[in-house]
Amino acid sequence: MNLIDGMLARRTTNGPFRPDPVSHDHQHLLMRVAQAAPSHFNSQPWRFVLIEDPQTIAQVAALAGQSMTELIEAGVFFERYRRYFRFSEVEMQTRRDGIHIDHLPGPLRPFTRQVFSDAGLKLMRQLGVPKKLGEDNRKLVAGSPLLLAALLDRGEYRPGELSGFYSVFGLGAAVENVWNAVGELGMGIQFVSTPMEIPRHWQALGELLRVPDDLELMAVYRLGYLPQEQARPSIDWSSRHRKRLDQFVYRDTCAQPEQETAAP
Repeated sequence: MNLIDGMLARRTTNGPFRPDPVSHDHQHLLMRVAQAAPSHFNSQPWRFVLIEDPQTIAQVAALAGQSMTELIEAGVFFERYRRYFRFSEVEMQTRRDGIHIDHLPGPLRPFTRQVFSDAGLKLMRQLGVPKKLGEDNRKLVAGSPLLLAALLDRGEYRPGELSGFYSVFGLGAAVENVWNAVGELGMGIQFVSTPMEIPRHWQALGELLRVPDDLELMAVYRLGYLPQEQARPSIDWSSRHRKRLDQFVYRDTCAQPEQETAAP
């Protein structure tokens, strides 16, 4: 697949990976791809930890699962991210952003619109949804043969200064390179975000990885080879829609939305 086709085919993997270890050749190739990203004055502020020790992965998974359970139980997750949730294909076609929650257990399907209400949260607790989602999240991370921690050099990462922006921008470019490359290797990738949502869990993760004072832990991802058939989690979504040009691109000034070019 050529570069542009690969970029347009980029996906996030919500389901499980094959248990096969990721070859070190592939791991190092992904690191070289990350290293090829642009950075301000070639500062290369990124640092990465490749994690394949099963015990460490299990501990990260436990933190991810517990974080998800706590976020759902307290209603924080839905309150924080409700603006991104879409519950119909029509809504997705109109907005063309966010995530379409199109895969739910039977008992929850009639209550999608009430998920943000106190009554909806009470029902989810009664049905054990927070623990179910937490356990699903734990299993996904625990079953991943490789985790990737992304860090920044604190000498470059100084929040509130331009160097802070430059270093975050550079790390984003490096991670995007990895994300665009995994498909060519028959692999998938997903952001393990929930521990970041709860400071004590994020601190515990940093301690687990023995992050020194001169580095800042920024993100963790799970990676692995894709199975031929993707099993969907009990609660899942799709996010393949993208905005039309006139929804995010302007011509010359912000007063003139760009128009799609007519097909020849």
